[in-house]
Amino acid sequence: MGANLNKVMLIGRLTRDPEIRVFASGGKVASFGFAVNNRKKNPQSGQWEEEPVFLDCDAFNGGGEFAKKTADLVEQYLRKGYLAYIEGHLKLDKWNDKTTGQERQRIKIVVDNVQFLQPKGDGSVSYTAGSKPIGAAPPQSSPSSMGEESYDPGPSEPMLDPPPSNRPEEDIPF
Repeated sequence: MGANLNKVMLIGRLTRDPEIRVFASGGKVASFGFAVNNRKKNPQSGQWEEEPVFLDCDAFNGGGEFAKKTADLVEQYLRKGYLAYIEGHLKLDKWNDKTTGQERQRIKIVVDNVQFLQPKGDGSVSYTAGSKPIGAAPPQSSPSSMGEESYDPGPSEPMLDPPPSNRPEEDIPF
């Protein structure tokens, strides 16, 4: 059998708030939309343009005593519009369409590691799964939900200023 590599590293923004599902086994998954930009040169104008790519991501809590709690971190600290770095791998999802009965499929990103990024100077946090926090935690309220079609990944997108954290460090779940 030949060599095989399935690794994805992306920096982008969430296009929707994480949706949480808890399994009967006690496991948890946080599913969210993610957008990254591809740069391309417009042949007519000669200008560089950003072309968004929309992806579906799943972050799971691992099993065992020392398992990563990636789904918990995503649920607690990420919201639509937040900038994040994710590492993961590609997974092919297959299912039967309920209306047509045809088999459907799509590629998803399974998130193995996440780092929460916010612009410097806005009091936001930078976390990496398995590390201690730097700065204050992002707000727990979620912005109103919009579809991916209306997502604007431009740098002028406003960010929410989080309130300062009053939680002692030992209360942080990592």
